[in-house]
Amino acid sequence: MKKLVLSSILLLALSLSFTSCRDTKKADSIEEAVENAADAAGEAVDNAANTAGEAVENAADAAGEAVDNAVDAAGDAANKAGEAVDKAVDAAGETVDKAADAVKKEADKLKTGH
Repeated sequence: MKKLVLSSILLLALSLSFTSCRDTKKADSIEEAVENAADAAGEAVDNAANTAGEAVENAADAAGEAVDNAVDAAGDAANKAGEAVDKAVDAAGETVDKAADAVKKEADKLKTGH
C-alpha cells in the first residue's frame, strides 16, 4: 500500500513538473489522468481491503464450524461411552442375579437334602 501511495505521489509530481503554464489543455488532460489514476488506485485499495476482510470472515466461520463439529463429535463419543458403560453394568447385574439364583437353588437343595 505504501508503494501504491508513493507511486501515485511520484506520478503526480512528475506530471506537474513536465507541464507548461501555456498549454492548459494538456495540463487539464494530465490532471484528469492523474485524478483518474488516483481514483483507480483508491478503488483498488478498497477492493483489496474488502477481499481481505471477507477472507478473514470466511476463515473465522470455518474455524467456528470446525469447533462445533469437534464438540458434536466429542458429545457423540461421550454418549456412546455412556451407553457402553450402561450395557456393561446391566450385564454385570444380570450375571450377579443369575449367580444369586444359582446359590439359592443350591442352598434349597442342601436344605431339603436332595
